[in-house]
Amino acid sequence: MNRPPVTGGLRHVALNVDDMAAAEHFYSELLGMQVEWRPDAENLYLSSGCDNLALHKAKTHSDSEQRLDHIGFILRRPEDVDAWYDFLCAHEVLVEKSPRTHRDGARSFYCRDPEGNTVQMIYHPPIAEKCPG
Repeated sequence: MNRPPVTGGLRHVALNVDDMAAAEHFYSELLGMQVEWRPDAENLYLSSGCDNLALHKAKTHSDSEQRLDHIGFILRRPEDVDAWYDFLCAHEVLVEKSPRTHRDGARSFYCRDPEGNTVQMIYHPPIAEKCPG
């Protein structure tokens, strides 16, 4: 069987969250995503234009639940990484790893959202060049 056509890339992530208001503030107010759809108080869909982030109110919280390693937000220029680092630090967001340039020319840092999920803010040249705007 042949492989189907290549996908359009990572454009959707779904997260279970305990505190919907804190998660909405982080992704909407701090990271600038727009509310796309709020079907009810337990579900929220956000977008930055070419992607979709679904936030679902967690039914339970258990250490045996599937864990997400991290999600990444593509930045258009390497200097944007430092600007985001300064901005999120100023908003008392927990930073896990400070900005650094990787061997492949990417530059990034890691922080935590209000639920403890790791979020990477990354300039990755092959992807950044294809991002609109």
